[in-house]
Amino acid sequence: MASSGSGRNGSSGEERQGIQPRYRRAFGCVTWINMAMLVFLAAAFLLPLPFRYVGDGTIFREIPERLTFVGLILILPGMAIGAALGARTYRVERRLGIRVGAGIGAIIGWTSFFVPAWLDTLPLLLLPLAALAAGLVLYALFATDKSFELRRRLVLIAAGLVAVAGAFELIVDFDVLGLTGAFFSTAAAAVGGWIAGSGYARAGGDAMIPPGATIKPREPRRKPR
Repeated sequence: MASSGSGRNGSSGEERQGIQPRYRRAFGCVTWINMAMLVFLAAAFLLPLPFRYVGDGTIFREIPERLTFVGLILILPGMAIGAALGARTYRVERRLGIRVGAGIGAIIGWTSFFVPAWLDTLPLLLLPLAALAAGLVLYALFATDKSFELRRRLVLIAAGLVAVAGAFELIVDFDVLGLTGAFFSTAAAAVGGWIAGSGYARAGGDAMIPPGATIKPREPRRKPR
C-alpha cells in the first residue's frame, strides 16, 4: 500500500505541490526581465520622439534603431542572469529593489551605447574597463554573503569606470547625436531597470521572504460571496 505522501505514480507530496519556491522566483524574475525589456524598448522609442520634428529627424531615426539592437542582444543574457539571481536570492523591500534595478539599468544603458564605439577607439583600454565594471556588478548581485554597503560600493565603482570610459569617447569624438543617444539609452535602461527591480522585489511570493525581514506577506483575497 502506498504511503499517504505518495501519489498514484509514486511521487512525493512535495512534488505534487508544484515547483519549489526558489524556482518559482527564478521564473518570476525572468518574466519581469521580459517586461522590463518591453518597457525599455517603448522608452527608447518615446523619449526621442519629439526630435522627429527637429531638424532633419536624424536623432529620432537612428537612436531607437541603435537602442532596439542593444535590447535584442541583451535579452537572452539578461534572462539567464535573472533566473540564476532569482533562484539564489530572497525577496527584498520594494524601494530597495527599484533603486538597485534603476541604477544597474542606467549603467547597462550607458555602457551598451558606447561599446560599438569602444571597439574602434582604444579597445584594449576601454573594453577591459567595461568588462571589469560588468564583473563588479555581477559580483555585487550574487555575493549575498557580503554586506550591503560593500556591494553598493562595488556598483558605484563600476558606474565610475564606465562613466569615465564614456566621457573619454565623447571627448575624443564629440557629436550631438552621440551625447543625446547616450542620455536616451541611459534613461530608457533606467526605466526598464526600475521595472525589473520592482519585479525582483516581489517574485516568489511570501515563501521567499527572508527570515526577519520587514516585508509584509500579502493578505489572502476574499472570496466573492
